[in-house]
Amino acid sequence: MNSIEISQVATLPTKHGTFNIQVFKDEKDKEHMAIFTDELCAIPTVRVHSECLTGDVVGSVKCDCGEQLDFALDKIAKEGGMVIYHRQEGRNIGLLNKVNAYALQDKGFDTIEANHQLGFKADERTYEIVEFILKYFGIEKLRLLTNNPKKIESLGKIDIVERLPIQITANPHNEDYLNVKKEKMGHLL
Repeated sequence: MNSIEISQVATLPTKHGTFNIQVFKDEKDKEHMAIFTDELCAIPTVRVHSECLTGDVVGSVKCDCGEQLDFALDKIAKEGGMVIYHRQEGRNIGLLNKVNAYALQDKGFDTIEANHQLGFKADERTYEIVEFILKYFGIEKLRLLTNNPKKIESLGKIDIVERLPIQITANPHNEDYLNVKKEKMGHLL
């Protein structure tokens, strides 16, 4: 992480509450956001949220991403902490490939099989920038809002003192997707 460009801190009023925001531009020109409350305790609650344009912005119910982000922002607005908006769309296969994976899912492939059909691993994400952001803020210990044990594993250099679950109710459009996350990816749902 040699050349990270870091923005100033700005105020971000949202429907969830008022936060601070700061952007970290990595070597690949991806711009990751830290959305955080004024007070960060010694062991803050943190959500590392991977970008999902379809779920976070458009409101797709094909996944649980938008609901997870809303849950995290609500919780952190009330209790304090940080959301790191990790700009690795579609488990880091990009939006174009994610939509191609959606098309394969429309033909009966599950989310993992679709990624494999496109030549990708089930999950292509890396977390170096997340560790950089946490260190930048002096966060050495945290309570992580996640259902993904591989995310905990990937943040091995950070002391995660507690995993906080995110409980989202399944719907007819994402029930199979959530089952694949649980059964094939080990998510703690």
